[in-house]
Amino acid sequence: MDSPPRPAFRGPTFIRLLARLTDDTLPQGGPAPAERLSQWIDWTRAVVLSKVLDAKALEAEQSAQVIDRDDAAVCAKARATLLASIAEAPELAIPHPHAARPSDETEAAIDFAPFRQRHLALQRSMQMATGRLRGDLRDRLAQRSADMARLAEVDAVMESALSPREHASLGAVPALLETHFERLRAAAGASATDPSAAWLDGFRREMQGVLIAELDVRFQPVEGLLAALRTH
Repeated sequence: MDSPPRPAFRGPTFIRLLARLTDDTLPQGGPAPAERLSQWIDWTRAVVLSKVLDAKALEAEQSAQVIDRDDAAVCAKARATLLASIAEAPELAIPHPHAARPSDETEAAIDFAPFRQRHLALQRSMQMATGRLRGDLRDRLAQRSADMARLAEVDAVMESALSPREHASLGAVPALLETHFERLRAAAGASATDPSAAWLDGFRREMQGVLIAELDVRFQPVEGLLAALRTH
C-alpha cells in the first residue's frame, strides 16, 4: 500500500517552500505571535522597548527639510534590482540542452558550493538594501509627526532586538538547500554530472523561488513603514 501523503503545511510562502524541501513534517500551529516574541526578545531589549512605548511623544523635528520624493518608487526600484540579481545569477541560469560543454567538464561532479556562495551573496545584498531602506524610511517618518516619530523609534528597537534571530534563522537556509541538493543528486543516477539534467533545472527553480520568497520576508518591515508614510 502507498504511504499516506504528507499533510499540506499552512503558512507564509517562504515557510511552505522550505517545508517542501525537507523530509520532516513541520508542526501545524504553534505559539501565538506574542508568546513567540517574548521568547525572542531578552529582558534588556524588552526594557528598552517598554521605555520607548511609555515615553511621552515628542514633536517631530521641524528644522530638517523633508525631501519631496516618491518613497514607494524608491523601494520598488531597490526591490526590482534585487529580483534582477536573483533572476540573472549565472548559477541559477537554465543551460540550453544542446549547448556544448567543455571537455574537462563532461564528467565533472556537480557541487553545491557555487550555489551556496551565490545564495550567501544574494542574502547579503538583500540585508544591506532592506536595512538601508528601513533606516531611511524611519528618518522620514520621524520628520512627520510625534506619533510617527515614536513609531520610527519602536521599529528601530524591534530591528535591533530581532535582527540576531532573523540572521540565525535565514542563515540556516543554505544548509536546507544543500541537503535537498544532495538528495536530488544522489537520486539522479547517470545524470548526476549533467549540467542540463532535469533534476538540476528543478533545483535551480526551487532555489530561485526560495530566494524570492526570502526577499518578500525581508521587505515586510519596509512595506509596513511605507504604509505608515502613506497614512500620514
